[in-house]
Amino acid sequence: MKYLSVFIMCILMGAMGCKHTDIADSVIINANIYAVDTIYDANAIAIKGDRIWKIGKWEALEPFTDENTQIIDAQGHFVMPGFIEGHGHYNGLGKSLMNLNFLNAKSWESIVDDVAEKVKETPAGTWIIGRGWHQEKWDSVPARNIYKYPFHEALSRVSPDNPVVLYHASGHALFANQKAMSVVGITKETPNPVGGEIVRDINGEAIGVFEERAMDIFNNKYDEYIASLDPKVLDSIWLAGFKLAENECLKYGVTSFEDAGSSFSDLNKYKKLAEDGKMRVRLWAMMLEPEDSLATKAIKYKAINVGNHFYTCNAIKCFVDGALGSFGAWLLEPYSDKRGFTGQNTTDLSELKRIADMAIKDDVQLCVHAIGDRANREVLNNYEEVFKNHPDKKDLRWRIEHAQHLHPDDMKRFVDLGVIASIQAIHCTSDAPFVVQRLGEERARTGAYPWRSLLDLGVTVMNGTDVPVEHIDPFRNFYAAVTRKREDTGMAFFPEQKMTREEAIKAYTLSNAYGAFQEDVKGSLRLVSLLTSLYWIMI
Repeated sequence: MKYLSVFIMCILMGAMGCKHTDIADSVIINANIYAVDTIYDANAIAIKGDRIWKIGKWEALEPFTDENTQIIDAQGHFVMPGFIEGHGHYNGLGKSLMNLNFLNAKSWESIVDDVAEKVKETPAGTWIIGRGWHQEKWDSVPARNIYKYPFHEALSRVSPDNPVVLYHASGHALFANQKAMSVVGITKETPNPVGGEIVRDINGEAIGVFEERAMDIFNNKYDEYIASLDPKVLDSIWLAGFKLAENECLKYGVTSFEDAGSSFSDLNKYKKLAEDGKMRVRLWAMMLEPEDSLATKAIKYKAINVGNHFYTCNAIKCFVDGALGSFGAWLLEPYSDKRGFTGQNTTDLSELKRIADMAIKDDVQLCVHAIGDRANREVLNNYEEVFKNHPDKKDLRWRIEHAQHLHPDDMKRFVDLGVIASIQAIHCTSDAPFVVQRLGEERARTGAYPWRSLLDLGVTVMNGTDVPVEHIDPFRNFYAAVTRKREDTGMAFFPEQKMTREEAIKAYTLSNAYGAFQEDVKGSLRLVSLLTSLYWIMI
């Protein structure tokens, strides 16, 4: 979708006051209304408080206005529900706006230069964090590399006194300089953890790249470093990130956000902000904690419609594999460009089963990250077994987050089990240049990002950006969904799998609301729907 300008966005968050119960607080007139699931012969929407009150012709709604009613003229522009980010990382978005961000980096050399500039303003010993690099998206391959990953020497030279950790765009690998590796104690003898890999040269020395669970040693040491800082300073930084994330969402018409995994600490902060009426974007969040913490605390963190529906937490997030770009997606057959390697199973399947049993017992949605075809099959197997053991539990709406590469035999199982595919259209076009080299032509054609196949089977397909893995901009994501073309080169990735425009809007609004049990209050323009943010654009 190409658009000239964002015209206006109206967030309906509270009653504006009126003198009579039959008088609207505000009315949008001259609107080209797209309600998603309903067709209206209408050009006006009346709002009372935080609800859509009436939809109809302006002549029919005008009697319900007085001098206190705010009249908003849409001037014939397209009016639709606010976008719902179906899978993103709210805290991660805030951090990406404060830390080094390499989403647009075109070379390893430019990343090293950015770190060198950051070092100039950073005291010795202070950690430097960044995110967004992707070795498959650079214009050039580093002279010394393994699987296009560079060696750490250039980065280490410009940052001798600061531990530097730079996360892969996917979040499933990181790059560490020598100082960071020394701080955490990485040596030639350090073993690969289960579900992770330390990328090494032919002599067994770490080159600086740590995939999947191999990142844990850095994450744990960084958490210790953060814990040593002044809590008040940390709280102020966290709140600054939250506000940056909120502003970035609203800037692009994202009025609700489904957060794909937060700690109990962050969830407490979100809930408090909602209770205090200090949220402007409605947040639905998944708990992301170790199994033992979930077992004792998950039920305590369930929270539904807090602060006038601004905050809900009623889901658990876990991972069963990694990302395709960092060779972490768990495949049924080996990678085409990494012989004999089938990816990483990052959470033991017995642990996944225990978490699933816990979720169904506590009436909490389960949302499992699965990218590779083996990972998706194992999650579907897990869900099927748990559902059979609890036949009394209905309409669970458990989700597979990403559902990125599927074996054709497993697609119909989504329908049979009532499982939702929570996809990110922009990943398809972002990853397109390297997918075939990872999977081969046939696997990529029949099973990679197979939205059309899923939709034709009747699967509920959601959409999001996985921000900060990709940019929050919903229009770029929408374009990817309906064209499957890259914006820069026009490269099309198996366009027969694209969505229609109507399907793409539904996947970004009503389907996302459905995936959070919130379709009765948002995601479409209906009478008495509340919480709906109206968004109109000049097309």
